Amino acid sequence: MKTVNLTLLFKALSCEQRLNLFLLLTGWCRDEMASEEGMERCFTRACEELHLSRSTISHHFRELEKAGLIVCVRNGQTKLCRINPEAVAAIRQFADTADRRNMHAETGRPTP
Repeated sequence: MKTVNLTLLFKALSCEQRLNLFLLLTGWCRDEMASEEGMERCFTRACEELHLSRSTISHHFRELEKAGLIVCVRNGQTKLCRINPEAVAAIRQFADTADRRNMHAETGRPTP
């Protein structure tokens, strides 16, 4: 994943409401999103958990999709979404690289 894409990922997650929504989705919508009913349940549950309107949650879903954090597929009038594992892997790789660089800075050894 390119740095520009990481910038989009982090920009999307810099909004506290979107970060909380993304964390909720990673926790309890991963397997349920295979069906329209599961997606609606996640959408409704997100509104309730985050105390946000449907229009606000819908906006945050669009922003998460635009950043590549979730993948959505239209099925009639419904969008089925799932967490994008490539985005999660890119965030994990970024964090691991930063951690390695920090460890090397503390020990004075060069970063690999």
